[in-house]
Amino acid sequence: MTTAVDHERNAALLSWYAEHKRDLPWRDVGDPYLVLVSEVMLQQTQASRVVPFYERFVERFPTVQSLAAASLTDLLAVWSGLGYNSRAPRLRQTARIIEDEGWPKTVDGLERLPGVGSYTAAAIASFAFGEPVATIDTNMRRVVSRWNGEPLDGAAVQVAAQTALGEPSAAWNQAVMDLGASLCLARGARCWECPVADWCAGPDSYVPPMPQARFEGSARQLRGAIVRAVVAAAGTVQDLAGRTGFPAEAVQTAIEDLVGEGLLVENDPGRYSVAE
Repeated sequence: MTTAVDHERNAALLSWYAEHKRDLPWRDVGDPYLVLVSEVMLQQTQASRVVPFYERFVERFPTVQSLAAASLTDLLAVWSGLGYNSRAPRLRQTARIIEDEGWPKTVDGLERLPGVGSYTAAAIASFAFGEPVATIDTNMRRVVSRWNGEPLDGAAVQVAAQTALGEPSAAWNQAVMDLGASLCLARGARCWECPVADWCAGPDSYVPPMPQARFEGSARQLRGAIVRAVVAAAGTVQDLAGRTGFPAEAVQTAIEDLVGEGLLVENDPGRYSVAE
């Protein structure tokens, strides 16, 4: 049950959000397809990086039907550069299921779709279908933990967020995420600007995770470079090593992984192209 503190805090939060919300192209669209695309792209990726990819993607594939009919080559050509390319074929698989069976409108139903985890399912249910459910992303986990004065995770953060959930719930979810992205930062929280600081235990109750490993020279960078190269033209390991600038041995290992994930195929002996 929402408490008096929650009501006061939510009123201050939503007032702040009305004035300071981020201008994002997938906000308040109401179309479950556009919400789905944005939320899959936002998985492990900052919103500022997603915006140009999202805009190109929905221009090229504006509907579930257009995505379901897309070739993997066309799909990866638009997706490539965003990272975590295996999200793209899973998104297409989800589009094909929705085209055949229609949209599930509950969190449980949405979670059964490929590549749709608990957060993404909650986000679609909230932002597209109006279900009053908290959308627990990294930002919300941090904000709610600080409100409660202890690190929360799993069922504990779900209960705390659902208890505090304000109305309208979609705006409340977006407000909490914007607060976490702009003021309630993992490091260097700007508490003096926070609209709900009076109802918060402070930043010390949250322990930030270790910084992500460097992208430069990483396996993620190599995989992305190979996908971009193969989208442009099929190639052998040696050819792709030359085109990406990575050692042939590393390219061979990455290609084996990409083939195993269904992104690439070996059509001719030793020559790799995008799987269709």
